[in-house]
Amino acid sequence: MTDQTTPQTDRPSVLFVCVHNAGRSQMAAGWLNHLSGGAVEVRSAGSMPADQINPVAVEAMLEAGVDIRAEQPKVLTTEAVQASDVVITMGCGDVCPIFPGKRYEDWKLDDPAGQGIDSVRPIRDEIRGRVETLLDELGVPAAR
Repeated sequence: MTDQTTPQTDRPSVLFVCVHNAGRSQMAAGWLNHLSGGAVEVRSAGSMPADQINPVAVEAMLEAGVDIRAEQPKVLTTEAVQASDVVITMGCGDVCPIFPGKRYEDWKLDDPAGQGIDSVRPIRDEIRGRVETLLDELGVPAAR
């Protein structure tokens, strides 16, 4: 029999999914890592991952003090969904596998692809607000 009360299993896990895993989902993962201080296990993935993260999304996050330059777009796997408590989709439609007992949300956000920094900043800021709400719902205090 395994012990299910280890601290690792008590840590909530969140998966952010968008089509290319290059903008919105990467910014959301960056915010959640930053604001949770490691109290949440964070994943991000895309149904059709891009070759690289959107450089304007990287720039916008750096302006806010969050460095996501080392991240790479990752392909969405069934295992990533199964391993996550909360799955947040951002415009990927029906490509996300559904498993009973998981919490699913769909965040309607503008896609930063092809947009300039002035258009990406409001998306970045909206994602931060949603991540702060998510942390409240998970009972994890946001780092300031």
